[in-house]
Amino acid sequence: MLHVIEHSVIDSIKLVPFLFLTYLAMEYLEHRTGNGIQKWLKNADKAAPVIGGLLGAVPQCGFSAAASNLYAGRVITLGTLIAIYLSTSDEMLPVLISERAPFHEIMGILLGKALIGMTAGLLIDLIRRRKGTEPGGSIHDICEQEHCHCEKGIFLSAVTHTVQIAFFILLVTVALNLVLHFAGEDILEKLLRDKTVLGPVLAGAVGLIPNCAGSVVITQLYLEGALSLGAAMAGLLTGSGVGVLVLFRVNHNRKENLKILGLLYGIGVAAGILTGFFSA
Repeated sequence: MLHVIEHSVIDSIKLVPFLFLTYLAMEYLEHRTGNGIQKWLKNADKAAPVIGGLLGAVPQCGFSAAASNLYAGRVITLGTLIAIYLSTSDEMLPVLISERAPFHEIMGILLGKALIGMTAGLLIDLIRRRKGTEPGGSIHDICEQEHCHCEKGIFLSAVTHTVQIAFFILLVTVALNLVLHFAGEDILEKLLRDKTVLGPVLAGAVGLIPNCAGSVVITQLYLEGALSLGAAMAGLLTGSGVGVLVLFRVNHNRKENLKILGLLYGIGVAAGILTGFFSA
């Protein structure tokens, strides 16, 4: 029990710098530059999903958490958010390296995830721009919803936001780790093993779990040969670390959050199926 709590606290602490810097930047944009620069950041660079896909490929789930906050404040577009989610590697890269996977295999998976994220993000933004369906909102909306007393200054406001979200992440992480500890990660393995046809579908669902256990199990099973490349890619694409968890906390449009979750899952599974088809 103490080990699970300690592990959860350490994982949550790792996210604090990302959360704080993100909120500090958001507060600065809100209080010093107004809505003009927010609109510029959202619309000026139509290649933002490409940058998002590259950032997400860095082995640290803090970027996905930061992206969720930025999307809730409408600083980045949905396409950029999805690009980061899809390319986020969570614990995949450390496992691949520790198991001494071939360099070309590691780079192939990393670049594949990043490329899929970029492509999906660019297409999503293109479609939404043509339909004019990019949602409204601003950084100030988050401040209103969280009751953070922003009049105290950008630093204290950023600290308040960081503490609130970090505490929420800690609670959920402890709960998930306890479930996985007592239920055993072997349950995930049993779900994924020998599921040739349903592999990508099941792996994609496991990847959605906002915990590093999903990416660890998926990567290990792939390296053991118990999981196909297509199924592994599906699970690794949907695995966005705690990004989705933060999204449901800071973006209060639950219907929109569920649509984003469904979009992430659908793209991940479809890409996994296509990967399996072309790699067969």
